[in-house]
Amino acid sequence: MQPSNPHILSIERLPSCLGDFDAIIDVRSPAEFALDHIPGAINFPVLNNEERIQIGTLYKQVSPFAAKKLGAALVSRNIARHLEESLIDHPREWRPLIYCWRGGERSGAFTHILNRIGWKAMQLEGGYQGFRRVVIDRLDQAAKDFSFQVICGMTGSGKTRVLQEIRSQGEQVLDLEALAIHRGSVLGNEPNIDQPSQKGFETNIWNALNSLDSSRIVYVESESKKVGSLHVPDALMDSIRNGKCIELRASTATRVSWLLRDYHHFLDDRDSFKQKLGLLTSRYGKIQIEKWHEEIERGEFDALVEELLVMHYDPSYQASIVRNFPNYREENFVALESDSDEAFAQAAKNIITAVGA
Repeated sequence: MQPSNPHILSIERLPSCLGDFDAIIDVRSPAEFALDHIPGAINFPVLNNEERIQIGTLYKQVSPFAAKKLGAALVSRNIARHLEESLIDHPREWRPLIYCWRGGERSGAFTHILNRIGWKAMQLEGGYQGFRRVVIDRLDQAAKDFSFQVICGMTGSGKTRVLQEIRSQGEQVLDLEALAIHRGSVLGNEPNIDQPSQKGFETNIWNALNSLDSSRIVYVESESKKVGSLHVPDALMDSIRNGKCIELRASTATRVSWLLRDYHHFLDDRDSFKQKLGLLTSRYGKIQIEKWHEEIERGEFDALVEELLVMHYDPSYQASIVRNFPNYREENFVALESDSDEAFAQAAKNIITAVGA
């Protein structure tokens, strides 16, 4: 049911109506915004991090009335600053959507002032918490609505690269590693870029699925339940693991060559490479780790990468793929002939043809 207040947008209308607004404004504190927010939102906090803590402490230790008095002063001051610094040049036709934590005091104050000025501002019913419920419900529903074609393959076979080619050839792709900002292995973190929060990751998935057609196949890479430190939602993971599988196969030499290209940052930062391999000490022992460290120092990367594939990655893949993907069949595969752009494009084309056959 549409809320009776004409300036409140029903949460049930998300995400279809987000494009109707000229801006989506998150008025929560920068710390709240950093953890997760509606895709495309900009942060105009009406209380900064320190002010939010100050008001919360006053609310608990003194009284709600005292907190509201100081809060109103701070909120008014911050809204005035946003008006002067960021909004003063917007035309009368500008139409923003405003939200805070629960769709209450902070977004209500901002929406009221903007409407009194003459802009047609709307306040999101339920705020971020309402949006969060939409994300959770949508991810659960997506697990039922979408059909996934899984691209399997050993480490270094270029699954992510082939996914990119599949997308460029007009097919639908869900790239979980890109959404998680992680390549899904002990060496998989992206240099100088942090992963999103768990909630942020789920919002990224929600946003990606909103652009896809549930009546068409979605290509996805075989993943473990965790991509770096982030957990793929259980219902979605189960749906992916029950999808049809096709394997991308490449020779060890091709895989080594591709990994040296794809993980080139480790060749430039040898200390980081050694630190990451040190995480495997409990599994392989200090002597083996020291051997790998010595190969790094000598620049013997081809030999090192091949050893890591044969000793660590390949056995783990063989054990997990059979256990976690019941539709995996050894005879269902496409070959990657080399790590050239042409070879990846051809492999993608062959996968699309095989899936459509």
